[in-house]
Amino acid sequence: MHADVDWVRKLCLSFPAATEKVTWGADLTFRINEKIFAVTVLEPAKVWLSFKCSAENFAELTERAGIIPAPIWPAINGSLWKLRDALQKQELTILLRESYDLVFGKLPRKTQEALLQKSRHCAQTKVNAPRKRSRKILIAPAPRSKSLQS
Repeated sequence: MHADVDWVRKLCLSFPAATEKVTWGADLTFRINEKIFAVTVLEPAKVWLSFKCSAENFAELTERAGIIPAPIWPAINGSLWKLRDALQKQELTILLRESYDLVFGKLPRKTQEALLQKSRHCAQTKVNAPRKRSRKILIAPAPRSKSLQS
């Protein structure tokens, strides 16, 4: 199954402290502490997703059809543009997480710790939110009579 913008958005925003911002008119950027780790287009386009990757993955991926170096980040080695059907969701999930991790890893240690702490607090708030009471009825097994136990 192939990815679409809604799927990419849901995945990228699931990463700790990730945010989104519309930039350059119709591009949706995904960020960690205002540093971009992925960009997708909001309007139809042949090339629709760009993300950072390791040097090893960059070399391997640029040999595939439908994936080219991204000219929008020329100073960053390891940025790719991808055509819509060039990667499957499973592989793209791993690559987008790698992109996030590469950008997060370059942040100062104190910033990383603060973002993770904030992310944990937000997740904990969601977990501790009041829940509706369940209306399940539990039926305990009937005690066995002594005559059946013999």
